[in-house]
Amino acid sequence: MTARILDGNKIRDEIKTELGAKIRALAEKQITPGLAAVLVGENPASQIYVRNKVKTSRELGLFSEKIERPASATTEELLELVRSLNARGDIDGILVQLPLPPQVDARRVLEAVDPAKDVDGLHPVNIGRLASGRPGLIPCTPAGVIEILRRSGIEIAGARAVVIGRSDLVGKPVALLLLHQHATVTICHSKTRDLAAVAREGDIIIAAMGKPAFVTGDFIRPGATVVDVGINRLSTAEEIRRIYRNPADKLRALEEKGSVLVGDVHPEDVAEKAGAYTPVPGGVGPLTIAMLMANTVRAAEMRRAGKRPAASSPL
Repeated sequence: MTARILDGNKIRDEIKTELGAKIRALAEKQITPGLAAVLVGENPASQIYVRNKVKTSRELGLFSEKIERPASATTEELLELVRSLNARGDIDGILVQLPLPPQVDARRVLEAVDPAKDVDGLHPVNIGRLASGRPGLIPCTPAGVIEILRRSGIEIAGARAVVIGRSDLVGKPVALLLLHQHATVTICHSKTRDLAAVAREGDIIIAAMGKPAFVTGDFIRPGATVVDVGINRLSTAEEIRRIYRNPADKLRALEEKGSVLVGDVHPEDVAEKAGAYTPVPGGVGPLTIAMLMANTVRAAEMRRAGKRPAASSPL
């Protein structure tokens, strides 16, 4: 059996095409959705993420503004910045890039964002709306997982879905989204007894725990669909040899790039046992920014119309 690869890049491009039509329709009404990205400090990964988000939004024809603050910024300074963005009529979405410096109370800053502009879907109001099936903005990566499954023809209704990881960013919200799509959902975590046996019950497995190649073939029922949310960097030859049976290509990539990406699922085991799976890179990752763009457009549509975004999907 050859596992089917679920191509996140292809699905991202489909979504961007659909968003382009919506953005052009808004432009005819003299509306340009606006996104403000707040970057605090000089974290290299955060700089790349924000640069890519701003670049994508401008490519789609959105108004995008990157706002940078030094690593010494205080909680009160960032709260004042968020309040000013809440009040701006040209800004429909506010993104505060995490992590924030240790002296900043990240929870207070995120909770200060107007829930109608919370395009990351992390505000407690939006999480509460998601839990209760009410209108709100949905966290981007979990929304992307559902889009991959839906657009790949994977049946969710009635399926046994196992979510490995219980984070506020991915595990909990993706479990709620799967429930809303009528899956029977089990959430696993570090205290789950015989985790592999529980995972093997899943028709759909969502791996989101941040441990490289943690989900091995023992976790996967033959023919299951496996969605790998993890993005981990391997920076030593020892790590690569521990995971890959034939590591020559990966070792060359390590020499050239300094690191090799791997997900939370063992890349060779999943290709051998799954019916369908998302690769790393090229799976869930491309959908996160696409869903951020979708949330920004949806927030603009609803905010200008005086409504709240629908809970089921930003698209």
